[in-house]
Amino acid sequence: MPITVLLVDDQELMRMGLNMVLDAQDDITVVGEASDGAAALAAVRKLEPDVVLMDVRMPVVDGVSATAQILESGVASRVLVMTTFDLDEHAMGALRAGASGFLLKDTPSEDLVSAIRSVAAGDAVVSPKVTRRLLARFLDDGPGPLRDPEVLDVLTEREREVLQLVATGLSNTEIAGQLFLSESTIKSHVGRILTKLNVRDRVQAVVLAYETGLVRPGS
Repeated sequence: MPITVLLVDDQELMRMGLNMVLDAQDDITVVGEASDGAAALAAVRKLEPDVVLMDVRMPVVDGVSATAQILESGVASRVLVMTTFDLDEHAMGALRAGASGFLLKDTPSEDLVSAIRSVAAGDAVVSPKVTRRLLARFLDDGPGPLRDPEVLDVLTEREREVLQLVATGLSNTEIAGQLFLSESTIKSHVGRILTKLNVRDRVQAVVLAYETGLVRPGS
């Protein structure tokens, strides 16, 4: 079955361009479009797409609110946010709301297609460099952790170490090399971390690592 995608953007030309790129793929089908968050929520309920490609700055209902409402509705759709600016408070809000990652709108088409496939498969997609910059800007505005660090007590020492490295933007392959472990072992650790912390994907785990003070911006 092809990956079904809902395009959400208030610019018609942007939707047209995305449609052309995605419909050229044998394994991806665009099943609908929406020009604002309210229309997106209605379309998700009707179409239940695998992936929602969501703009964040839109009229009526913005992408952050729409993302939160979509994920709270209980549908299986995953949200991939697109933004024009790499330091975008709206993008950070979308990550906190449960988005599976975000891309810049000038992302090459092949990277966009790869990201959609990854998100549909249950992975999270986000540029480590941009993630660190966003978190550094929007999570380092208080004197202490935003969440009780005790939520991490369920993790073993090794799992905490892996989470720290995930939060710095390293891939499983890079973490495996740094810890002298196999990539499959790291993948297993990451899976257990997500389960124990009850988070949707590694993007949410990164946010939690920063919010609890396990990793600080600039570290």
